[in-house]
Amino acid sequence: MSTQTESSHVSKDEIDAASRQVEQLRDTLRGTLTMPRDPDYDEARRVWNGTVDKRPAMIVYCADADDVVAAVRFARSVDSRVAVRSGGHNVAGLSVCDAGIVIDLSRMKQIDVDADRRIVRAEAGLNLGEFDRATMAHGLATTTGVISDTGIAGLTLGGGFGKLGRKYGLTCDNLVAVEMVTADGQKLLANDSEHPDLFWAVRGGGGNFGIATAFHLQLHRLDPELLVCSLLYPFEQARAALRFYDQFARNAPDEVSADAAFVANSSGERFFNLSACYVGAPESGREVLETLMALGSPVDCRLERVPYLQIQSNGDSVFPRGRRYYWKAQFLREIHDGAIEALMDAYERSPSPSSLLVFQHVGGAIARVARSATAYLHRDANFDCFPVAIWDDAAEDAANVQWARSVWEALRPYSTGGVYPNSLGDEGDERVKEAYGDNYSRLASIKRQYDPDNFFRMNQNIVPA
Repeated sequence: MSTQTESSHVSKDEIDAASRQVEQLRDTLRGTLTMPRDPDYDEARRVWNGTVDKRPAMIVYCADADDVVAAVRFARSVDSRVAVRSGGHNVAGLSVCDAGIVIDLSRMKQIDVDADRRIVRAEAGLNLGEFDRATMAHGLATTTGVISDTGIAGLTLGGGFGKLGRKYGLTCDNLVAVEMVTADGQKLLANDSEHPDLFWAVRGGGGNFGIATAFHLQLHRLDPELLVCSLLYPFEQARAALRFYDQFARNAPDEVSADAAFVANSSGERFFNLSACYVGAPESGREVLETLMALGSPVDCRLERVPYLQIQSNGDSVFPRGRRYYWKAQFLREIHDGAIEALMDAYERSPSPSSLLVFQHVGGAIARVARSATAYLHRDANFDCFPVAIWDDAAEDAANVQWARSVWEALRPYSTGGVYPNSLGDEGDERVKEAYGDNYSRLASIKRQYDPDNFFRMNQNIVPA
């Protein structure tokens, strides 16, 4: 679809017909349309990653699932490409497209908590902060990430890492049903008994199979405060600290979630940060986390009770909207000495002081789910490791992207070869296949059943078999 009326290939009758179709869609919606001529268009087309600068022909802000149906049917009638957006946090910017239609679910924020059954129905426009606040009002939570304006939809469909993951599994492991709009504009519910193949596929398979409009998730009792240990080491102690982190994290009980990162301050001074929380009663976790505090001479060392909602927004200040981002991720089972040397050398060469080298702790309950039980495959990993390039000046794009790619290449010999679907950038079909491994062929067959002409292709695309 295009709004470029100046094209010599488009007749006045065709332009008039297209305009009538747009107005018919507008009249159908409970939500709203934003077009390039509207004053809020430039703000509406922006997403989290400042490197993404796309100009859709139309943004459909849906108020409910019926609006999603109308948007899908309209897009099919005009043969338009479609991008689906909720939180808009995808690093590759796949939630917006040039000259196509963005179906935006960010205003669909209904959430209903059944505290007795410990089940929540959450619409796809909710971000993680909104979701966590609503469930924790009942003393309940499920696995979500640590940047509060991330959308729950993309997180869940791609798997879902978070502080509760080692104790309670991925977000998608806690999914009990999902409401969807399919590529032919039909509404359906997928769970273990209804459309079970589709339900299997959306637990890790991303947005390939339809538009998820609401999620039904299992919740768990959680204390409002968790015990957190945070340590900051000078760069010269990073080698020993990282070896200790590797051993601690691989042998930690499920209640412990321990992430780490190479970080720098505004003047460029480099450090190694280790942060662990205990998912359980704080008094039960003190002895476990105190073992972290015996290593080296950290410049900052804290062991304290921290509100869960604060833990869940810890990444907000590090990853604000509008900065420029690029990363490439891969899984590790352990952190070899060769990997440590490669990472330390690489971090000293980072062109931006804002950039990070991140270790996300996985395993635990995640690893005890069979590889074939859901579309999410890489359950035997202990760490998701990735360089995160963060900068502001477009003139520095090439240097920062090249840095992240070089770190990834240096780490490649020590990785499992797999990748977390939610950490994928625009890396090609082969990397998508590495995200799904043995599960890819089944996903391709389910894609053929529910989206045979690949209508939903603005994603980490699984090609119909």
